[in-house]
Amino acid sequence: MAKNLMIVESPAKAKTIEKYLGKDFIVRASFGHVRDLSKDNHAIDVENNFAPQYEILPDKLKVIKELKELIAKTEVVWLATDEDREGEAISWHLAVALGLNIHTTNRVVFNEITKNAITKAVQNPRKIDLQLVDAQQARRVLDRLVGFKLSPVLWSKIKSGLSAGRVQSVAVRLIVEREKEIDAFQANSSFKITADFLTDKKESVKAELVRKCEKKDEANAFLQSCIGATYKVTKLETRPAKKSPAPPFTTSTLQQEASRKLSFSVKKTMMVAQRLYEAGHITYMRTDSVNLSQAALQQAEQVVTGTFGQQYHQLRNFKNKNTSAQEAHEAIRPTDFSVSKIMGENDENRLYELIWKRALASQMADAQLERTVADIIASTNQELFQAVGEVIKFDGFLKLYRESFDEEEEEEGKNMLPLMKVGQILDLKEMVALERYTRPNPRYTEAALVKKLEELGIGRPSTYAPTISTVQDRGYVVKENREGVKRDLNVLTLKDSKITPSIKTEMTGAEKNKLFPTDLGKPVTAFLMEHFEQIMDYSFTAKVEGEFDEIAKTGKKWQQMISEFYTPFSKTIEKVSKETARVSVARLIGTHPETGKNVYAKLGKFGPMIQLGENDDDDKKFTSLGKGQSLDTVSLEEALKLLKNPPFCIHEKTQKPIYIKKGPYGNYLQLGDNDDPEKANGKITKGFSAETMTPEEANRIFDLPRLPRELGTYKGMSVAANDGFYGAYVKVGDKNVTLPPKTDNVYTVTLERAIELYELKLISDENKIKKKFAENANVLIQIGKYNKPYLKWEADNVPLPKDFNIETATFADVTALHEEWLKLNPPKPQKKAVVKKADATKTDKKTPSKKGETPKEEEKPIEKKAPSIYPKKLAPKK
Repeated sequence: MAKNLMIVESPAKAKTIEKYLGKDFIVRASFGHVRDLSKDNHAIDVENNFAPQYEILPDKLKVIKELKELIAKTEVVWLATDEDREGEAISWHLAVALGLNIHTTNRVVFNEITKNAITKAVQNPRKIDLQLVDAQQARRVLDRLVGFKLSPVLWSKIKSGLSAGRVQSVAVRLIVEREKEIDAFQANSSFKITADFLTDKKESVKAELVRKCEKKDEANAFLQSCIGATYKVTKLETRPAKKSPAPPFTTSTLQQEASRKLSFSVKKTMMVAQRLYEAGHITYMRTDSVNLSQAALQQAEQVVTGTFGQQYHQLRNFKNKNTSAQEAHEAIRPTDFSVSKIMGENDENRLYELIWKRALASQMADAQLERTVADIIASTNQELFQAVGEVIKFDGFLKLYRESFDEEEEEEGKNMLPLMKVGQILDLKEMVALERYTRPNPRYTEAALVKKLEELGIGRPSTYAPTISTVQDRGYVVKENREGVKRDLNVLTLKDSKITPSIKTEMTGAEKNKLFPTDLGKPVTAFLMEHFEQIMDYSFTAKVEGEFDEIAKTGKKWQQMISEFYTPFSKTIEKVSKETARVSVARLIGTHPETGKNVYAKLGKFGPMIQLGENDDDDKKFTSLGKGQSLDTVSLEEALKLLKNPPFCIHEKTQKPIYIKKGPYGNYLQLGDNDDPEKANGKITKGFSAETMTPEEANRIFDLPRLPRELGTYKGMSVAANDGFYGAYVKVGDKNVTLPPKTDNVYTVTLERAIELYELKLISDENKIKKKFAENANVLIQIGKYNKPYLKWEADNVPLPKDFNIETATFADVTALHEEWLKLNPPKPQKKAVVKKADATKTDKKTPSKKGETPKEEEKPIEKKAPSIYPKKLAPKK
């Protein structure tokens, strides 16, 4: 047994580090946090100076047990979790849960998983930084207090199941307010006038009138005044310019650039970056620093000069513009600049290349440009046109990397001007007046929202991704594409002394992967803004982040900060709970022209909907809103169309209508009208889509044979086809065989094909067997996933130790291995339903007893029923 035990956060990280440390170290993973605040409302003892009550997470009990057993066999324990506050807190929780001394246990940190970094960290251990731990505790306690106190208020005043959070609610506010801006925006049109001139050598010079014409008549009058004019170059100005590279990535800028260049979501970017870090390819990916270490700067210089030449290198030391940047010591960079490509999954390769290019480009020379501006005057009206051109004289860092922006800018050097001189006369080839409309600020993408949160000082690198995921998971925000609407633009073209009007069509309002507030997010935000202004205030949220930083840097008592916030906050909670009426999220949008009943747009139990009639009407009707429709803007005409709910098609056999409906668990089909006692629902299974469904597919869903399909028998065993959680399969006796989705279908597979797949499966399984044991035919060593051998002991799959010798293993060896494995993985008791003795045939559910009384019950196994895609009444009779 090794002398040292190092504990990290993830198995991938453990595997990478263990190969660097050698045989004196065992490296094991905690799989993230092992303790957290208790789930109940008493997790924070408000009366006892906000003392937090922690408990070991249920799924980490086994991890703690195994680590304690290893600690008993080793001499030194090293805690090597991530270097940020969250990582420091994990080390502290591990020390407490494992009974280690928090003041003496070795704590090591490293910014990259390389042999040099790991070795240096072990040579320079420190102790757990309790100030960082306190800063993390303050954040966790504050967020729990806000969430646990605010959420019940939302349940009672708006809708059950809602939640609120200190950062997530502010993020939703940003999206809601941007949507309000867009709704209130009034687009104004004007005419942009451009001209295409020709030199005496027939070279093109594209220029733009420096002013805009507000109306069509004004634009037309201007073009009229240009008929017969001559155009003279009155001024030429050429001046040098330069463009400098962006600093290497921080968490925020990586999320933004990966969104623009790779179309990654913020969550995906962090997941892929985590894998790159744990594999030792990049430095730590949660950082707000733009610094590079001295060793990294030296290696970057070698790579730049060796690849591009000495003239392309320029040493740069970047400084943070954000004064609150903290914790991490370096920006995100490759651990080895000489490695431009890695052998990983496609997403990992793409993100790594982006990080490598950005970091290396930050140490490259400026791009040298030449910018030329030409003033051109029309003789008839003395109006000024300007032509702007840009030429790249030396590409510098642009040879490797160009930064992207939310609103794409014109590339350097795209518009090049020919050689001209002052006084030169240009010929007019064509002049165009194009109508343009003003546009509101764009909706947020995930990347743009991260940028805005960072600008406001809300959250930290570790919070951006979970915040954006949370607001979407809670149903307050949706990320989607929306089609635009066509808009006609007036165009006037002056050519050959003649003005020709025409119409150009553009799509306006088209959105791709933008964040929209939902009809749930809007009322929740409005309620919080009205009653909890402090929580929703941008400056307050940023101020709280600053106080967390102060705790980490100065050791300020975190309980004091929480107390200053909690006292007024709890009073507001109490006041709102008692004095505020329940919010009715409903809008009367008109009356039904036939029935005269009111039509409402309202927030219902399962989301936004249209309601015909009052709440107490027996015959009131409901229908869900369509995609892109909102409670605030849906019109009476749109609502009436939704309420009609015409059938999608007619079932060919029964001649009943088939409707596509939206339920709480997604879209489904309904066969028959609502008042039809024989109506039935059909599940839209894999391979079908409500958006693209055809009448033939809808008919087919109700005509499909019931699953499982009995195919026959083979060697005395029953053969059936079925659809399970992991896809379609055939069952021969007690053996399941997967159906290849590209070649076979659960509804059409034949008995002969099922037998063929079964026999192939037997051959495949036999080839996987590495060793059998005469003592027990159900004990085997065979090859499993990822070509790794394992011990199959009847129903148990037992992993083999690295040093296990399969060739020499005896039955006694595998028996001992299985027994050791069972100690760590005790078999779970089978779940059984219980029923009352008196009526065991009627139900499998427990019958409630009177208070303080335990009913007499007997156990009865639950019968497993075959899944069906539609009710039994539609199934073909056998």
